[in-house]
Amino acid sequence: MQILLARRAVVDVAVAMAVFLVSGSWILAVAGAQATYFLAAMGAGLAVVGNAATSVLSRKPRLTTAADRVTLIRAVLVSCCAAMAVPASFGGTGTGPGVPVVVLGAAAFLLDAVDGAVARRFACESPAGGRLDVQTDAALVLVLSCAAVPIVGPWVLAIGLMWYAFVAAGWFRPELKRTLPVKRLRKVIGAYQPCALLLALTPGVPGGISTVAVVLALVALLASFGRDVVELEQGHRNWTGRHSSTELVN
Repeated sequence: MQILLARRAVVDVAVAMAVFLVSGSWILAVAGAQATYFLAAMGAGLAVVGNAATSVLSRKPRLTTAADRVTLIRAVLVSCCAAMAVPASFGGTGTGPGVPVVVLGAAAFLLDAVDGAVARRFACESPAGGRLDVQTDAALVLVLSCAAVPIVGPWVLAIGLMWYAFVAAGWFRPELKRTLPVKRLRKVIGAYQPCALLLALTPGVPGGISTVAVVLALVALLASFGRDVVELEQGHRNWTGRHSSTELVN
C-alpha cells in the first residue's frame, strides 16, 4: 500500500511539472518572448514548481492527499505567473505583466481556500500539507512582488522577501521556529498581501491607489512579523525561566 501511495505522489509531482512545462512554454511563445527571456522565465517557473515537488518528494512516508493536489495546481499557476513576470520585469516596458498574471494570480489566491476546505472535508490535514500550502502562499506573494516592481518600484520586493527572511532568521535563532498560536488577524494580514499586489498589477488602476494599497500591505506585514518575533522571543524567555526554576527545585 505504501509503495502505491509513494508512486502516486511521484505521478502527481510529475504531472504538475509537465503541466507547467507545456503551459508555460505556450504562454511565453504566444507572448513572443525572446530566447533569453524565455529561458530565464522557464527557470523562474521551474524554481516555484520544483520547490513544491521537493516538498512532496522529501516526505516520509511519501504520499499526496486530495488537498495536496489542489496545492500543486496552485503551484503550477504561480509558476506560470513567475514565467510571465520575467519578460515584463526585465523587458524595459515599465507596464507590468498585464491581465494574464492578474487572472492566474487571483486563481491561485482563491484556490488557497479550496485546499484547506478539501483537507478538512477528507480529514487529510497534516503538517507536511500545511508546509506545502505556506510555501506556495509565500511563492505567490514573492512572484507578485517581482511582477509589481515595474509599476510600484523595487521596494515592493520587501513584501515578497519578508517570509523568506523570517525563515532564514530561524536558522540562526531557533526560537523563531517555534509554533505560534493561530490568530485571525495574522490570516487577514496574510490574505491582504496578494490582494494589494493584484490590485497594483491590474491595468487601469490609478498609480496612487496601487501605491497606497501596497504601502499598507508592507506596513501591516512588518507589524505582523514584528509582533510574532516579540511573542516568540518572550515565549522562549518564559519557558527558559520556568525550566531553570524547576532544575533548582529538584
